[in-house]
Amino acid sequence: MQKRFQSQLALWVQAARPKTLPAAVAPVAVGSAAAYEAGRFQLIPALACLACAIVLQVAVNFANDYFDHKNNIDSKDRLGPVRVTQSGLIPPVEVRNAMIFALFLAALLFLYLVSVGGGAVILIGTASILAALAYSGGPYPLASHGLGELFVFIFFGLVAVCGTYFIQAGGLSRTAVMSSVPPGLLITAIMVVNNLRDIETDSKAGKNTLAVMLGRRGTIIEYTFLLSICYLIPVFLVFYDKSIAICLPLLTLPSGFSLIREVRTKKGSALNETLAQTAKLSLLYSLLFAFGLASPWG
Repeated sequence: MQKRFQSQLALWVQAARPKTLPAAVAPVAVGSAAAYEAGRFQLIPALACLACAIVLQVAVNFANDYFDHKNNIDSKDRLGPVRVTQSGLIPPVEVRNAMIFALFLAALLFLYLVSVGGGAVILIGTASILAALAYSGGPYPLASHGLGELFVFIFFGLVAVCGTYFIQAGGLSRTAVMSSVPPGLLITAIMVVNNLRDIETDSKAGKNTLAVMLGRRGTIIEYTFLLSICYLIPVFLVFYDKSIAICLPLLTLPSGFSLIREVRTKKGSALNETLAQTAKLSLLYSLLFAFGLASPWG
C-alpha cells in the first residue's frame, strides 16, 4: 500500500514538472527586490505571490499535458520528458481534475492578494488564469499558433514582476517595469529551447510553434537575441541610475555563452540538458539581479 502511494506520488510530481518551477520563483524574487529597493517590501504578500506563481506554473504544466494529449500533439515520438497523460501513466480525467484544482487554489490565493493590492489584482488574477488555460487549450491554443513565447514573456516577465511589485508597493515604477524584462526574456528562452527540440514532431502534429515558423536557424538567432538583451539590460540600468551591484548577473556570462554554443550545435533529445541548464541560468541570473536591486551598496 505504501509503495503504491509512493509510486503515485512520484507520478504526480513528474506531472507537475518541478524543473520548470524556477520560472515561477525568478520573477517574484525580482519583483520583491524592486519593492524592497523602494522601501515597500512586505513579506507575507511576497510569499503569497510566490505560492500563487508556483501553483499557476503547476496548473499550466497539467493543462499542457492534458490538452496536448487531447489534441493529439504528444506522441510516442516526442523527444522531451515523458508526459504522464500521453504515456497512460495517469488517466486524462485525473490530470484535468488536477489542473482545475490547481487553478482553484490559485484563485483562492488571488483573493488574498486582492485584499492586499486592491481591485486591480482581480484583472491580474483573471488574466493569469485564463492565459494558463489558453496556452494549450481552448479554440485557439496560443502555443499552437506561434504565440507561446509572447505569452511567456508577458505573463512570466511583465505581469509576474510588475504584479508582485504592485501588490506590495500599491503602484508601479520605472524600475519595476524595466526589471521585468530580463526574467521574462530568460524564461522565454527556456520555451525557445523546448520548441527548437520539438520542431519536427510539432510540425508533424500540426502544432505551429514560433520555432516551426522560424525554422532551426531562425530559432537559434532568437535564443541568442534573448540572452544578449538580458546581459545588456544591467549595463543600461547602471547608466540609468542604479548601483554597479545591478551588474552581478554578468557573472553568469560564461554560462550564457556556453548555452548559446549548445543551442547551435545540439539537436533533438540532446537539447533536454540545454533546456534544464537554461532554466537554471534564468533562476541564478534573476537571483543575482534581485540581490543587485536590493543591495545596500548603492
